[in-house]
Amino acid sequence: MREKVTEEIKAAMKAGDKSRLTTLRLIQSAIKDRDIANRGNAKDAASDDEILQILAKMVKQREESAKAFEDGGRPELAANERAEIAIICDFLPKQMDAAETEAAIRAVIAETGAAGVKDMGKVMAALREKFAGQMDFGKASAVVKGLLV
Repeated sequence: MREKVTEEIKAAMKAGDKSRLTTLRLIQSAIKDRDIANRGNAKDAASDDEILQILAKMVKQREESAKAFEDGGRPELAANERAEIAIICDFLPKQMDAAETEAAIRAVIAETGAAGVKDMGKVMAALREKFAGQMDFGKASAVVKGLLV
């Protein structure tokens, strides 16, 4: 994952694509920040799973910012945020749609033998392990809760 970001930075520099380069450098900076935090806690450098979490968080932050800019009457700033989202999403795996998400949740519930809401944590942990970066876990938790009730 790190190598892909570095290669994309080099390509953006050669192409003179300043907006893409800025976003890629933000991604690289966020990864380095996590590495530094991990080093302080005697952990290894950020794994690919951690990098996916960082990227998902960056997308979520930009979606919130874009919405705030639109609500504030600043569509040009919202467009900038959406452009950054598109660049960040290039590094994320394909997102599952609602039907795929529900099918995956049903499968994990069957695998874990979850019987009620008290098993929700076990199901969510298994989903995060199997589908990191592929599903919105905020929406998934509502589906899990609905299926376990």
